[in-house]
Amino acid sequence: MRPVALVRILIDGYSLLHEWRNLAPGSSRFSAAAREALIAILTQYADALTTPLTLFFDGSGAPPGTPKAHSSPKLEIIFSPAGRTADDLIERVAYRLREYGEVLVVTDDLVERDTVTGFGGLSQNCAAFIAEVESVLGDFNRDLARINRRERDRFRRG
Repeated sequence: MRPVALVRILIDGYSLLHEWRNLAPGSSRFSAAAREALIAILTQYADALTTPLTLFFDGSGAPPGTPKAHSSPKLEIIFSPAGRTADDLIERVAYRLREYGEVLVVTDDLVERDTVTGFGGLSQNCAAFIAEVESVLGDFNRDLARINRRERDRFRRG
């Protein structure tokens, strides 16, 4: 886990999809299937954290008829409106949340990362974030398997 208490993690969805090449094998990295796979894994990641996540996508790039993603208190999903980019929204939200504590922005866009760190936010590149997600989920799944084994053994004895 991170040593700094974060208020929220803001994620540039298409930047993360571009880097996470093995996320939805056989699908375009920017397809609905890839977005759904990303949402599914980030939902698991959010369940393992206490820090809420916001996942941003450029809305104007979504094909017509794309269903709206369902947000939860732990994972908010936002498509930017016409005329705005996900980057615009991420920078604005990061700036507004800074008075409440540390905000982390996940993107490979260097200009966006410089903008966020310029007003005191934190940034992380997508490869490092992917490694962290995979590590946290690996630990979570090992812990869950251990607890399930212990409960199963206790049930068999009892």
